[in-house]
Amino acid sequence: MKKVKVELSSGNYEIRVGSDLLSRVGLWLKENGFSGKAVIITDSNVKRLYATLLEQGLSHAGFTVTVLEVPAGEEQKSLENAGRLYHDLTEAYTERMTPVLALGGGVVGDLAGFVAATYMRGVPLIQVPTTLLAQVDSSIGGKTGIDHGQMKNIIGAFYQPALVVADVETLKTLPEVELSNGFAEAIKSAVVRSRDLFNFLDVNMAKAIQLQPAAMENMVLETARIKAGIVEKDEKETGLRAILNYGHTVGHAVETVSNFQVKHGQAVAIGMVAAAKISKRMGLLQDYEVYRLDEVIKKAGLPTKMPDFTREEKEKLLEVIKHDKKVLNNKVRFVLLKSIGNAVLSDEVEPGLIGEELFGWRAP
Repeated sequence: MKKVKVELSSGNYEIRVGSDLLSRVGLWLKENGFSGKAVIITDSNVKRLYATLLEQGLSHAGFTVTVLEVPAGEEQKSLENAGRLYHDLTEAYTERMTPVLALGGGVVGDLAGFVAATYMRGVPLIQVPTTLLAQVDSSIGGKTGIDHGQMKNIIGAFYQPALVVADVETLKTLPEVELSNGFAEAIKSAVVRSRDLFNFLDVNMAKAIQLQPAAMENMVLETARIKAGIVEKDEKETGLRAILNYGHTVGHAVETVSNFQVKHGQAVAIGMVAAAKISKRMGLLQDYEVYRLDEVIKKAGLPTKMPDFTREEKEKLLEVIKHDKKVLNNKVRFVLLKSIGNAVLSDEVEPGLIGEELFGWRAP
């Protein structure tokens, strides 16, 4: 097992990465001063696979455990489900120091994290991500949230976990599409901050796809280290941290317009290539670097081209981009690339250029 320490003004916590870690979480919580009750929030798929192992480890460490289940799927990140979980936490006599363990992928982490952040004005949150996407991205940094209407993560809070435990053994039960979703976020982190990690992924992607432990642990660890370093400098995303949204401006719009039929990692992959092409058009990025990014994304089994949207869907996508959370003073803030490993923020991308690069026609 290896550790990454996250040091923030609001408090410090560790990210622990390795194999066969779930059964040890209870002992780690006990070592950190927790005792009494513990609540696991998970979804129906992950509960069947890993809830018992985590629950047994907590019980052996002396915790009285309650397991709360939500159905699987992005649509479960709702106010309705948050309200139901509040009720269930009350029924379980959850106290201010009762740890809430988010066991699952990004949906569970976002939903359980938001509930932990707001229940009794905040109870301890332990992120136990079981998907690659969550291990390399969403479980780290304190972003929690739920969807509302057509907008993804529009209601949320920054709420840092007390501990993150990334057990790469859980990745062996992931469908291929879910693995590739996680690879998208790993590639994103490398592209914005670490040319060395990008080169590692370029050379070792085949080993990672085969879930070779050394390759996976190194990828998760180094990606976690990148995100931790950025979060330490900008916890509330007032500046630098926004570079982690690379590929997400277009990506979130693709997810929304496809009614989430395009998975998050797939959408981000499409968005990364789109942002690279826009970077090139604006004279920031060289053509061969766009090519390298495109090739590494393809190695991960991810798409690099826009879905076959109708004209109406394309117009809707451009409209969604105008309402992105990163809009400031009515200008869309794009994350662009100066080179692989060097991302910058820009509010100088004209709407017409976005439509031209995405669909081949200029939008007003």
